Amino acid sequence: MKNVLCFGDSNTFGTPPLASLDEARRYDGKTRWPGVMRKILGHAWHVIEEGLPGRTTIRDDLIEGIHKNGRRYLAACLESHRPLDVIVLMLGTNDLKARFGAPPEDIAAGVDILAGIIAATPNLDRPPARLLIACPPPIRLVGCLGSLFAGGVEKSQALPPLYEAVARRHGAEFLDVGTLIEVSPIDGIHYEADAHLALGQVFAERVQALGS
Repeated sequence: MKNVLCFGDSNTFGTPPLASLDEARRYDGKTRWPGVMRKILGHAWHVIEEGLPGRTTIRDDLIEGIHKNGRRYLAACLESHRPLDVIVLMLGTNDLKARFGAPPEDIAAGVDILAGIIAATPNLDRPPARLLIACPPPIRLVGCLGSLFAGGVEKSQALPPLYEAVARRHGAEFLDVGTLIEVSPIDGIHYEADAHLALGQVFAERVQALGS
């Protein structure tokens, strides 16, 4: 059996579009994209879901908690789940929050640091895991999350070429998720169920190719 780790934020966790900040929901295992991918890949693959709402690349969130910093957890996560065959890394949306004031180049630099941690983590007796860096789709400033991401639209639109350059530097595969799906018009951050379906199908295809 091969192992694929999905390391991301609420859109890997499976948070549906939110009508209010008081909501706390999650798509079921058949609806969120890692579950869609699991069904397509079948019993030959073990899909490991490591999605945390609010997770950033390398930034401490002093409001939601420093445990949201992906850099603080990634090495332990990798060591806990190894050996790994493929890693899907999709982060950066939460780095767009206004309170971080991070330019697109700094967000991509965070992804670069995470890719470096992945490369430096031994994979037991296996070859290094193949890495797929996925750039999140552009956000929209609507609904209950709009003010949290003020100024983030243009930054999100600038990320794909920066992420692609990071992928090239690390010999990783790249996927521009914004060419496949759009964020929900309800909150401008999260994905509708049909977007999870489409994304899971594409990720399954890419993971299968990387693991062959």
